[in-house]
Amino acid sequence: MLLQILCEFDRICTKHHIPYVLFAGSAIGAARHKGFIPWDDDIDVAMLRSDYDRFLSIAPKELDEKVYFLQKEFSAHWPMFFSKLRLNNTTCIERFIPKDPKLHQGIYIDLFPVDNLSNKKLMQKLQFAASKIVIAKSLSRRGYLTDSFKKKLVMMLCKLLPLKPMLKTAKSAKHTDTPLVHSFFAAASVFDKNIFERKYFTERIKTQFEGGQFPISAHNDVLLTRIYGDYMTLPSDEEIEEKIHGVIVDTKNSYEKYLEDQKKMKITQFSKSIR
Repeated sequence: MLLQILCEFDRICTKHHIPYVLFAGSAIGAARHKGFIPWDDDIDVAMLRSDYDRFLSIAPKELDEKVYFLQKEFSAHWPMFFSKLRLNNTTCIERFIPKDPKLHQGIYIDLFPVDNLSNKKLMQKLQFAASKIVIAKSLSRRGYLTDSFKKKLVMMLCKLLPLKPMLKTAKSAKHTDTPLVHSFFAAASVFDKNIFERKYFTERIKTQFEGGQFPISAHNDVLLTRIYGDYMTLPSDEEIEEKIHGVIVDTKNSYEKYLEDQKKMKITQFSKSIR
């Protein structure tokens, strides 16, 4: 089903000449396994902000709304800073209890924006700090579960700050052709690991992924090494457990069937969440 969603996403991007790359875990899967990482339960793609916005504008006209649901960033019932393309009448309930009962929780792929990075060092740090505030506010609104006092305190303090100016700062750069871009709203949480040369996303090659051909960065090895270090080494069993998103997964029934069960979940039932 993930592959089905990816193929539909790729169809639209190909038809409308919208560039994207497999990203994060999906890019590792393409390099290391020629497809999914065996324990992976999502797909990640990344796009420069202008291409990302164009996809969000075009996709609703292309998608069969009976089959697919485009969950746009900061839209009704989705307070997050990135978007998802989901399958209707399926379930992928993650490690949080949503505050909004109308939040769609079908099987999905993640759509991440990549933004321009300012040429000025101070502004770069401000962009990063602003992105952390946006992320904390979004996670709090979504219903993020944590037993970390520090995280709870940060989310509580960030509630007091306005979203729009923080989002504008994180995305802003005076010039659209800056040599560097950032993935503060996508990949690792460390500043240096989120900084890339623009060509990492504009120069692409096709590679095998589950028997199909999909685009990755022409600099995939450098990109992944920057984020993950030695990404070709398999993680431990404990690390694998932390990377699993779905707590309740059903390929044949809507997430609505499980909403009451989800309400009864407690934080101790969730392993460490990565988002």
